[in-house]
Amino acid sequence: MSFEGFPDEGLVFYEGLEADNSKTYWTRHKAAYDGCVRAPMQALVDELAAEFGTAKVFRPYRDVRFGHDKTPYKTSQGAVVTVDGRGPGAWYVQLSAGGLLVGGGCWRLESDQVARYRRAVADDVQGARLRAEVDRLTRAGWGIGGDRLVRLPPGFDVDDGRADLLRHRSLHAARHWDPTGWLHDRRALEEVRTAWRDLVPLNAWFADNVGASTAEPRARR
Repeated sequence: MSFEGFPDEGLVFYEGLEADNSKTYWTRHKAAYDGCVRAPMQALVDELAAEFGTAKVFRPYRDVRFGHDKTPYKTSQGAVVTVDGRGPGAWYVQLSAGGLLVGGGCWRLESDQVARYRRAVADDVQGARLRAEVDRLTRAGWGIGGDRLVRLPPGFDVDDGRADLLRHRSLHAARHWDPTGWLHDRRALEEVRTAWRDLVPLNAWFADNVGASTAEPRARR
């Protein structure tokens, strides 16, 4: 199946799910999810696989074991591409009633990866490389996010414009488009492809400086 856009029925499906996140609604409208959300998302990432790798399309069901929100279904459909053995860098795409979101970088670092990340940021060459890349993405309209500390971590004292980077425990870039006409045709594929290409240098920095983790994973909550 080739990607021909996300049908408007997919966005309407999520508008309804936000209003009625119940098994009754889900069962009644599952055909819309299958045909207008999941199928085109799978088609999109399949067409990008030759350049970026095979994607994982996330399940629509929420993990309700933790937290107070017990609604059973996610109100967005996401997919992620990670490069096995090359560290935490990834490409992400998400559809919801609010439109299309793309992102890249790392959303989670284990303890050994955090240590390597901080050493690289403190390094004059690699730290300057990341600083330049984050600044370039910001100028291009990307939002920079990630888990971060309030203060600099102990043992680091960088006073050359990289202190904000040192506070990060993860770092990713994202951009969002509101619902628009091209979301329903093949231009959506090209927008995601172009955005993901823009994130290649950021993911390359993580591959070169952080790499895969050998530490015990932190417990998920």
